[in-house]
Amino acid sequence: MPLINKLVPHSVVPDRSLTRLRITLTAFFALDGFVFAGWVVRIPAIKHQTGASAGALGLALLGVSAGAVITMMLTGRLCRRFGSHPVTVACGVLLSLSIVLPPLAHSVPLLGLSLLVFGVGYGGINVAMNSAAVDLVAALRRPVMPSFHAAYSLGGMLGAALGGLVAGYLSPTRHLLGIAVVSLLVTVVAGRALLREDVPVAPDRPRGDVPEGHRRLDSRTRGLVVVFGLIALCTAYGEGALADWGALHLQQDLEARPGTAAIGYSCFALAMTIGRLSGTALLERLGRTRTLVMGGTTASLGMLLGSLAPSVWAAFLGFAVTGLGLANVFPVAVDRAGALAGANGVAVASTLGYGGLLIGPPAIGFMADWYSLPTALTSVAVLAAVAALIGFATRRAAVG
Repeated sequence: MPLINKLVPHSVVPDRSLTRLRITLTAFFALDGFVFAGWVVRIPAIKHQTGASAGALGLALLGVSAGAVITMMLTGRLCRRFGSHPVTVACGVLLSLSIVLPPLAHSVPLLGLSLLVFGVGYGGINVAMNSAAVDLVAALRRPVMPSFHAAYSLGGMLGAALGGLVAGYLSPTRHLLGIAVVSLLVTVVAGRALLREDVPVAPDRPRGDVPEGHRRLDSRTRGLVVVFGLIALCTAYGEGALADWGALHLQQDLEARPGTAAIGYSCFALAMTIGRLSGTALLERLGRTRTLVMGGTTASLGMLLGSLAPSVWAAFLGFAVTGLGLANVFPVAVDRAGALAGANGVAVASTLGYGGLLIGPPAIGFMADWYSLPTALTSVAVLAAVAALIGFATRRAAVG
């Protein structure tokens, strides 16, 4: 069975090389967040452009879900065959090119098709770069996975802030075309650096030994991977809901202006970035189980405030608390799944997790049609609480 990244036995990668690899992977995580946020802040304008109802928009958003979820399991196999580094670069190119498609759609079916292509690039790069990050975390022997996801959140914050600034001046087409150009440039520069780097080998693994995550898995290990994936799903559901519906909630229910509404996701992304930047220290101090339980509980309380708040500023506060709570839950879940089962573990947890990220928005759309958007957003609080409960219930099975 081919190993992830085509591992060849060699001595431990020097510290300098690990640092370069960490910086390069950080750039890809930031790029992913930047591109995704650029799309989500223009959703209200594209919704108006296509004349879609909340339910119809939810159906179109299923295109992202379908493209990403189908691609994620395939990407795990590609990473084992070709290596996660080249797959990351290839998916970065596809993501950059596909971001220009949604604003060109003037009907719901065309929007759904364009989002399907976007979902393929988005799903692929998330599995590939997380697989590469898991290898690096093992080599560093420190829980630094939150720092990569902090870069994703920082990229999202910058993308949302830029979107808020240009929303009143640039059409979605020009805005997302500019993002595509910037994204391609970053992919070329960071991609060349990533392809030059060797795959790191964990220092405690004997030369030529097969990593634990690439051996045949027993049923208990596979079950734990699925559990971590469910935790990721519950928390990523909230991230997707806020990304795609947060701005619309602020505009439609609290009468915020388009530029002000875009700030809501920036508050969420900034808080998540701060939480993830401190994530390594938090994990070293509290351990994984306490971090999961505290994070899910905090996010649940924050989203109750964010969805039911009577004013824009109270909603901003709720979004920020939610971001702090969710910050480290997803990266911890994916990291543990990857440590247990390598690229396959990352693919399974990412498929479930990003499935929540991408299935959440259309689910919110349907619930908004049946009830109201604020009521629909309270489902985020419910699932965050479920994630906390699962983390507590599996505390003995998952040490740390």
